[in-house]
Amino acid sequence: MTVLIRADEAEVLSASGVTLLADMTDTDGHLTSHRSIFQPGKEGAPPHLHREAAELFFVLKGSLRALTGDKLNVLEQGDFLLVPPNTPHAFEAAGDEQAEVLFVLTQAKPRFGYYRLLEGAYRGDTDWAEVARTSDLYDNHYVESPAWQTRQS
Repeated sequence: MTVLIRADEAEVLSASGVTLLADMTDTDGHLTSHRSIFQPGKEGAPPHLHREAAELFFVLKGSLRALTGDKLNVLEQGDFLLVPPNTPHAFEAAGDEQAEVLFVLTQAKPRFGYYRLLEGAYRGDTDWAEVARTSDLYDNHYVESPAWQTRQS
């Protein structure tokens, strides 16, 4: 199965900066992928883990501060990171420029519904408690991280 998503056909969620590329239903269950743009000074994703999915990050532009486990790294343009299942991680733009990142999740559950739910929360149309209630449905489990809470900008 070949999957081609043209840039002008991809669904863009403007409040969250997410462009939906291909979900599990599009790839015959192989992967889900999206591109995100993170604004400087705004947290991209709080600490969370995926029990089933591995998550690949590829930085297209800018710099991304990324937590993996209890370790913080700054990823630069062209850097690749793979986060295995059950590994706490978080990320945000590093520095004063936007960060643009391609994400691919394997062994994932369909996730586009999750990103649409997040979009509603960012716009103020959806309560964040509703997002939290979907952790098993979308394999996105929020966790505490002292390393993330004490990070330096």
